[in-house]
Parts: sequence; C-alpha cells; structure tokens
Amino acid sequence: MIKAEPRTILSFLNTYFEVVRDLFDHQAEDGILRKETLNRVCEKHGTFIQSKLKEYRVIRQIGEDFEMRDAYFKMMEFLLLEFKPLLPETIEKYKLSISELFIKIRKSIAQQSDRDILQERIKNLNQQIREFVDMVEKNTWRLLNETRDLKSNIERVEYRDKVHKASFWIEYYILPLNRILDVNHAESIAQKLLEVSEFANQKRLDFDDETVRVEFEKLYVQLIQTNGDMLKQSKILTNELLPLLERIRTESLILTGWIEFLRNPYKADAPRMLKPTRGMPYAKDMLFKVREFFEQFQHTDNVYVEEDNTPFDKWIFDRELFHKKLSEQLPVPDFFSWCEKELYKDFKEIDTDKFFAMTGLIFDQEFTIEYSKKGERTNIKTNTSKLSVPKLRIEEKERIK
Repeated sequence: MIKAEPRTILSFLNTYFEVVRDLFDHQAEDGILRKETLNRVCEKHGTFIQSKLKEYRVIRQIGEDFEMRDAYFKMMEFLLLEFKPLLPETIEKYKLSISELFIKIRKSIAQQSDRDILQERIKNLNQQIREFVDMVEKNTWRLLNETRDLKSNIERVEYRDKVHKASFWIEYYILPLNRILDVNHAESIAQKLLEVSEFANQKRLDFDDETVRVEFEKLYVQLIQTNGDMLKQSKILTNELLPLLERIRTESLILTGWIEFLRNPYKADAPRMLKPTRGMPYAKDMLFKVREFFEQFQHTDNVYVEEDNTPFDKWIFDRELFHKKLSEQLPVPDFFSWCEKELYKDFKEIDTDKFFAMTGLIFDQEFTIEYSKKGERTNIKTNTSKLSVPKLRIEEKERIK
C-alpha cells in the first residue's frame, strides 16, 4: 500500500524523470533491472532515490535484482512511444479471454444468473476488447516505424541484414497479425468480435433489464468503433507495411548477392560479364540461296504464244459526237427512244452496255429535263433485257423561262 499522496508521487516522477527513463531503457533492453545497474543510475542523483523508488512502488525486488512495476513501465512506454513489437501469439491470447467471457455472458442470460455479475462480465469483455485494439495499434505503429527506419537505413545496416529483417517481420509479425484482423478467417479475433457484435446488437434492443440493456449498448458501440479501428490497421499492414518490406527484400537481393560475390569471388565460377559475339549483316546460307535463285534461269523451257482470233466488238462510245447530234435535234420529246433510234442506225440489235453509255448524256449541264406529267413510260428492248424507262423531254437550258 502506498502511503504517499498521488501528487507527491507525480512530483517525484517529474523531478527525477531522467532517472525513471534510464531505468525504463535498461529494463526494456535487458528485461530486468540488475542490482548493479540500479545502483549506478541512482548514484548519479543521490542515494535516497532508491528508497523513494521502493516507497512509491515504482520498482520491486526480484531476488537480488529489481524490475519496474507494470503500471509505471506502461506509462513510460506510452509517454516515450517506445512500444516493442509483440509476437501475434501474444495478441492472440485475447481471443481466448474474449471467447470465455462471451460464453459466460450467454450462460448467465440463459440461466438468468445475478444481474450484477452479468453487468461485470459485459464490462470486462468491453475492457478486453479495448486492450486488444490498443495492443494492435501499438504493434502496427512500432512495425511501421521500424520498417521506415530500415528503408532509410539510419543505422547503416548491411543489405543482407536488411533482407533478413524484412523477411523476419513479414513471416513472424505482419502476416500472422493480418490473419488476426481478417474477418473472413474463421479462427481470427475479428471473426469472433463480429459474432459478439451481432449478439450485442440483438440484446441491446430486446433485453428485459434496462441497466443490462445499457451495458450491451455500450458494448455494441465499442465494437462498431473497434471494427473501424481494425480496418484502419489492416489497411496499414496491407497497403504500407507489406509493400514497403517486399520492396526492401526484392530490391536488395541482387545487390546482396553481388556484395557476397565480391567478398569471395573465387568461391564459385562466375559467368563472363561481357561475352563477345559476332554478327553478320546477311544470313550464313546466303551463298546457297543466291546460287539457287540464278540456277532457275539457266534452263528455260520453250514458251508458245497462241493468238486469239475470235472477233469482238471494238465499238467505243464517242461522247462528243452523240452530244452534238442531241444538241442539233433539240428539243427531244422522248430521250430514251432517241438513244434507241441512234443505236439502230449502226447496229442490228442494241447492246445493253452501249445503251447505258448513251444515257449518260442526260447528265450534261447544258440540257434540262422535263418529266411526263402523266407518268408515261417507254419500253426499250436490248440483247439481254427489256427496260421500262420514264418518258423524258430534253431541251436547251436557255429556252426554259
């Protein structure tokens, strides 16, 4: 039992903060305060300090050595942000405590046990969840800082050691911690908290006793906050820590191997760094391909050309001639019939291609076209077709007013 006033203890800690900090650093490093270490630290500031440390219960004796009490150690850890990364197995103990309390709460409700006991169990469960989240945040924060320091290589760590550290943290800290926070993993704490959250949400709405209902409400709100905190920590692990460590591990492997080779270059036969090669602007079998190409012309076969004496029509449409004939005979009341008559003057029958060549005169800009108002049509017979065409009147442009 501490007899001193709380203000007196705080004043002592404020006055001799450097002493307490030195003790914290030694215990964080060695896990215990050796008797010689404690005496050496206290001698710097006066012999009475050790007695005050014992009186205010800052330290306690373990055999011949000492250690800082947990409350003071955690306070200094929080103030100095000197959180040592904990193995995921240490964090995973909360799954057991949370599961046991959850089972007891459900049994208490089923057996209608004492209300005060039920309330205390809900409060204890809430406390365990807060401690779990706090420990995860400390672990993530410390791992992130360690990783950034490793990336910047403040302590001038060799590349091989950097790779080993990065691989060690990924295997023993980050991946197991990520599994703990993975709500889709059946054995994770996050999955257990989801189950507790669903139960608390139901009981905060339909439980008979109002005081217990309020405790379930507090538990549910805490779990909602916890879910957000875990998502945040999981994103840090997935989006920052893992890529950063993977980058350290992959980018250093080549350089690490090269440094290792330079330390002992004769340990193994190394491939030649620069292997000379000879290239040719042409293929190796070019001579044979050229010879083959020219040999095909050395022996030529006789070629016979047979003339085709089949008669064919050499008629070519004389556009200027027919354009002049059409202009001289304007106005023409039926253009297509005129084309038919002109072809019959030179041929016994009308070829379809010749007829269509003649009809191209209708597109000359010197002529104007008038369609029959009655919709009259003209029938033209060619060597291959019977055509029904509209009756068109062709006149000179100047005559149209």
